[in-house]
Amino acid sequence: MTGPLARGGLYAGAFLGPFGGGVTVAMLPELGATFGVPAGTAAVSVTAYLLPFAAVMLVSGTLGERWGRRRTVVLGYALYVLASSMCVLAWAWPVFLAGRALQGLANGFTTPLLLAAIASATAPDRLGRALGWFGSLQALGQTSAPLLGGLAAEFDWRWAFGGVAVVATLLAVAGIPSGAPSAARGSLGASLRSAWRPSVLRAGVVAAVGWGCLSGLNFLVALRLEDEFGLGAGARGLVLTGLGVVGLLTARLVGGGVDRIGPRRSVLLGAGLGVLVVVAVGFAPVVWAVAAAWAVGGAATQLLLVGVNALVLGSSGGNPGGSMSVVQAVRFGGGALTPLALTPVFAADPLAAFLLPALVLAVVVPIALPRPAPAQPAS
Repeated sequence: MTGPLARGGLYAGAFLGPFGGGVTVAMLPELGATFGVPAGTAAVSVTAYLLPFAAVMLVSGTLGERWGRRRTVVLGYALYVLASSMCVLAWAWPVFLAGRALQGLANGFTTPLLLAAIASATAPDRLGRALGWFGSLQALGQTSAPLLGGLAAEFDWRWAFGGVAVVATLLAVAGIPSGAPSAARGSLGASLRSAWRPSVLRAGVVAAVGWGCLSGLNFLVALRLEDEFGLGAGARGLVLTGLGVVGLLTARLVGGGVDRIGPRRSVLLGAGLGVLVVVAVGFAPVVWAVAAAWAVGGAATQLLLVGVNALVLGSSGGNPGGSMSVVQAVRFGGGALTPLALTPVFAADPLAAFLLPALVLAVVVPIALPRPAPAQPAS
C-alpha cells in the first residue's frame, strides 16, 4: 500500500509506542487493586514494557530489514494487538506483566523500521521535516499517556488497553508504503556489524542523554510541582502535557531548521536550549514559569532527537533500520535509568537533581556527538 493511508500510518505508529509505555503510570493504584498488589509493585508494569522494548531493538531493525520492512511492521502490530488483548483479559498479575512485555517486544520491531521507511520515502532535503513530525508524535504519546490512561482508569483501566488494541489493528491494516525497499544484505553477522558502528553507538548515547535529561525528567517535574507548589494529579498532568503539545506544534519549524542548518548543529542547539530549560524548571519560583519552561523543552527535545535521527539516517549505509534500531535501544535503555539515578538526588537536594542533568547535557552531548566524516579529496 502506497497511498495516504499507509504514509499516515508511518506517523501514527510513532504515537503508539511511547503511549503504550507510559499508559499505566496514572493507573497504578487501580492496577494494584485489581490484582491484589501494592501500587509500588504495580509500577513494575512500566519496566515490563520498557526492558523488552529496549533490548530487542539491539537487533530488531537489522532483522526487520532482512525479513522486509512492511511484513515485519504489520506482524509487529498484530503482536501488539494480541499483547494488548492479554492485558485486557488478564486474570492474574503475571499474565498482565506478560502482556506488557509482549507489547514492548512488538513495539521494538516497529519503531526503527518506521523511521527507516520515512527516510526511504522522503527527499533528503525534507528529511528533517518528516522526522520532526515523527518525533513530535512520539513526544505527544509520551506526555499524553498518563492523562488518557488516568481518565480511562476512572471507569475501568482495561478501556485503555482495548483502545490501543483497536489503534494497533488499524495501523496493521494501513501498513507502510511498500515502495521503500529493505537495503540490508549479506550475512546476518555483517548486517549486525553495519548497525553497531562506533558512530551509531555515539549517536545512541547522545539520544539517551537528550531523552533522559529533557523529556525524561517528567517524573522530576511532577515531584517538584507536588512538593513545592502542592499541585494535584490533574494539574500536574496538564503541565507535563505542555512538552508534547509544543513538540507537535513546532514540528514543521524544527524539522525545517534541521534541514537548513544541518543535523549536527541542530543537536548542539537543542542541547544548549535544553540546559536552559532544565535549569529554569528547577529554579522557577511560580507554577506558570515552570509550565512555560517545560513547554519550551518540547522544542529543545525535538531539535536534539530529530537531529540525531537525521544524522544517523543520512549516513547509515546499507542498514538504516538496523542503525536506527541500535540508536533507539540505547536511547530508551539509557533513558530508563534516569529515575533510578535522579530520584535519590532529588530527595537529598531538589535543585541539584535539576542541575545534574543540565550539566550532563552541556558536557556529554558535544563530546559524544559523532564528528562529520572528512571530505574526500577531488580526483
